[in-house]
Order: sequence, then structure tokens, then C-alpha cells
Amino acid sequence: MYDQIAQNKRNSIFLAGGMFFLLVFVGAAMGILAAGQGGGGNPYVPSLAGMIIAGFVASVMLLVSWFGGRGIILGVSGAKKIDHNDHPQLFNVVEEMAIAAGVKMPDVYLIDDSAPNAFATGRDPDHAAVAITTGLLEKLDRDELQGVMAHEMSHVRNFDIRFAMLMAVLAGTIVLMCDMFWRMAFYGRAGRSRSSRSGGGRGGGGQVQAVLMIAAILLAVLAPIIAKIIQLALSRQREYLADVSAAELTRYPEGLARALEKISGDTDVLEAANRATEHLYIVSPVMAMRGREASVFSTHPPVAERVRRLRSIVPAASGA
Repeated sequence: MYDQIAQNKRNSIFLAGGMFFLLVFVGAAMGILAAGQGGGGNPYVPSLAGMIIAGFVASVMLLVSWFGGRGIILGVSGAKKIDHNDHPQLFNVVEEMAIAAGVKMPDVYLIDDSAPNAFATGRDPDHAAVAITTGLLEKLDRDELQGVMAHEMSHVRNFDIRFAMLMAVLAGTIVLMCDMFWRMAFYGRAGRSRSSRSGGGRGGGGQVQAVLMIAAILLAVLAPIIAKIIQLALSRQREYLADVSAAELTRYPEGLARALEKISGDTDVLEAANRATEHLYIVSPVMAMRGREASVFSTHPPVAERVRRLRSIVPAASGA
């Protein structure tokens, strides 16, 4: 388990670095596009400028994510901080699982929504928070609630929360910059057409620029897809790990298994959730994605497979 935690920390660094450089290359593509729309000149200068600007944007976004990401996520989710007196049973369960996981008691937030769901966020176990919907408290019994909180405490202990927060910000920035790329390409098309009709010569430099433009367009198409696939593939693996870790903490995998079945089978829509925060929840809150969990673009592994794995370890857990 501790090897997995160390691996998660390393993967967070490597993947954040990979996303950073992918974002820098998108910036270079935007610079090449700007050079093409300018009608000539050396395309390498604006591409370098684009890389520098993208690197600066990525650095700023990472800093914002590191120090303010938790607050942003909780804010857009409509979560309100509560204390022990507001819901003693919930606090007792969270405290039990925090002690079992060997982490600091996280801040507890409540989302006023009838759809049952929960998530954990923060940059590390010392700055973690868990958010629970009122629907989860109303529709799950104590064993099931304990299983969900054990799952979330596992995310905290395994440093999954840091990975999820950083990847969400970087992947979102890449998608945003690619969208800007296409806007530049669309609005610059008329200008390029007028420039070509005016009879400007191209020569060898123009051919190099044309090749670079094609490469830039391919990068703009592929970058957000690559970023999303990397993010989601690792998100799914972390869900499996958190399920197993939760069974270790509670010694009762059936509680989490039943909770997953109830949450996935509930038809209430979580209004505050969106595709930017979807991957944080224990079960996808986006109803359209349920039933398509086997897709490479799914944020979560299939609930049926998660339940099957949990129930397959019952003998080992009960004999511990």
C-alpha cells in the first residue's frame, strides 16, 4: 500500500509534467498559426513566443490549483462547510475512517441535493475535504455510509486528490487553449484567403510554414484527446485502488458494494455536477455516462465490475 502511495506521488509529478509540456506544445502551435496568419516571416519566433506564453499560463494555473483548487471545486459544487453539531453521525463516521487511514480529520462539507454522491478534494491529507450530498445521508445506512467515507479517505491517503485536482486544471487549460486555436484559425481564414489572392509569393519559407501549419493543426486536434485519455485512464485505476483500500479500512466490503449499487441505481440528477468535476465523485454524477462506463472516455470503471471485485474479497476481509 505504501509503495502504491509513493507511486501515486511520482505519477502525479510525471503526469503533471507531461501535461505541462503538452500545453507548451499547444502554445507553440498557436504561435505557428499566428505566424501563418501574418502572411510570412520566420514561424519559429512566434512559436517560441507561444511556448513561453503557454508555459506561463500553465504555471499560473498550477499555482492557482495548488493553493486555491480545493476552494474552487467546493464552491462550484455548492458545498457548505458543517461542524460536528450539524450532523454528529456523519462526523463520527468520517473521524473513524480518518483514524483507520492514519490521516488528519478532513473538513466536512454538505451539498444540498437529493442525488446520493460524495467526493474528496485537496492537495494533500493535511489540506483535504470531503463533500457529501444530503441524498447520500438520507438513502444510505451507516455501513454503506462508512464504506463511502472509507473510499474517500483512501483517496486522501493515497494522494489521489492531488492528482485529480492538478489533472483537472491542466486538462481543462489544454482544452481551452485548443478552443482558442480553432477560433484563431476560423477568424484568420478570410485574411489568409485575401493574402493569397493578392499574389504574395511563398517560396521555400512558405513551404516550411505550410508543413508547420499542418503539424500545428494535428497537434491541436490530438492534444485534448490525449490529455483526456491519460487523465481518465488513471482516474479509473485510482477508483479500483480506493475500493480495495476502503475494504481494508472497514473490513466489510459489502457496505461499499451496496452503496455503489444504490448510488448508481438512483435516478435523481446531481444539479451541481458537471463534466469538469465528474471524475471527483465516487460514482459518475452525469447520468448520460452511466451505462457507458466501459468507454475509454469514462471517468469511472463499470460499477458492476467494482461491486464484483469488492464481493470477491469478502472471505479475505472477514478472515482478517
